[in-house]
Amino acid sequence: MKKRKDIIIRHSPVERVNHWAVVLCFLFTAISGLGFFFPSFNWLMNILGTPQLSRILHPFAGSVMFVLFIFMFFRYFKHNFIDKDDIVWLKNIRKILRNEEAGDIGQYNLGQKGVYWSISVCLILLAVSGIIIWRPYFADFFSIPVIRVALLVHSMSAIGLILTIIIHAYAAFWVKGSVRAMVEGGVTRGWAKKHHPRWYREVMKQERQEDKL
Repeated sequence: MKKRKDIIIRHSPVERVNHWAVVLCFLFTAISGLGFFFPSFNWLMNILGTPQLSRILHPFAGSVMFVLFIFMFFRYFKHNFIDKDDIVWLKNIRKILRNEEAGDIGQYNLGQKGVYWSISVCLILLAVSGIIIWRPYFADFFSIPVIRVALLVHSMSAIGLILTIIIHAYAAFWVKGSVRAMVEGGVTRGWAKKHHPRWYREVMKQERQEDKL
């Protein structure tokens, strides 16, 4: 068992609870949504009780997911701007695929930043298009052509979000220690130094300043 002093907090309790709440809402909306999209998958709508109940609850679960994600969006916003070290990371993508690290990576690498922006765009499109097609509350305010376009946007955005989440989950399991960080909140100093060296130095600098106080 690792000593407590060897652990660096990467995600606070509030961040972890919010993250897993978003995951839970995503599963409900994605699975029930696949039931709507593919007739052969209609049985998936039973995840929210019955197909009829799923049609009622699906947009509400999606709305909760979007509201919860707003917290994540603003919490991680400042860490997800692309910088010159991300370009180095991208140029060394072959090393990354061999589970080696490249570049002086901060809080998040370019792949993680890509996931952040992809999820953000997909959820915004899903929210806007979802409101337009949401019966019986809002759909009557829009014309049939607008609703048709919204249905297409909603479907494409949903597929984009599902694919992005699959990539995100795969990468989390692929890089050992990532899942633990979101479950327990902490990572070892060795993990931080290997995968996010610039972030590791920033944390160490902050710790030294706190020790001087």
